[in-house]
Amino acid sequence: MLIIGYFLGSIPSGVWIGKLMYGKDVRNYGSGNMGTTNTFRVLGKKAGTIVLLMDMFKGTLAALLPFLFHSTADPLLIGLAAIIGHVFPIFAGFKGGKAVATSVGVLLVYNPLFFVIAWVIFLVTLYISSMVSVASMLGFLLITIVSFFFKDALLSVVAIALTIFVFVRHYGNIERIKNGTENMVPFGLGYKHRQQKQHK
Repeated sequence: MLIIGYFLGSIPSGVWIGKLMYGKDVRNYGSGNMGTTNTFRVLGKKAGTIVLLMDMFKGTLAALLPFLFHSTADPLLIGLAAIIGHVFPIFAGFKGGKAVATSVGVLLVYNPLFFVIAWVIFLVTLYISSMVSVASMLGFLLITIVSFFFKDALLSVVAIALTIFVFVRHYGNIERIKNGTENMVPFGLGYKHRQQKQHK
């Protein structure tokens, strides 16, 4: 199941959708990342939405494997294999995404309530900041804090590890945030504030 989970996570959704639907390799444009955010930026809403759902579903399907195989294995651990596969995909030269969407997909199976809380936190922080990078980092940090209230040691340990990893993977974004040059989604309070500053 760990091996299957890894291979599921390794499916490079952004690369495949870009090449099949648009004849483009998203890794050659924008931030060079094959994840959801860069796909939205390079290929548009349709492709971005498809990649988001595919990346989430990879984690969901991996976490479902213990149920499909009638195993007592922990869904979170099997889902973690898919997250590792997403970040270090064998099908894309071991250079993958930033683990956000696939991690959320695992939560849908492991703890649906926590999944809902995670989405609410992400959407609220995204609306306030208008930056996916900020929403991802701050979202994971807040989700980790919330995990302590669930009294689930494994969930908290995984959440802490993923939060550290997400911050490390967003190093370049942090520099752009400091410089005020980070890309924004075209909505939310942060975007509105930037637009007002540019028109002064």
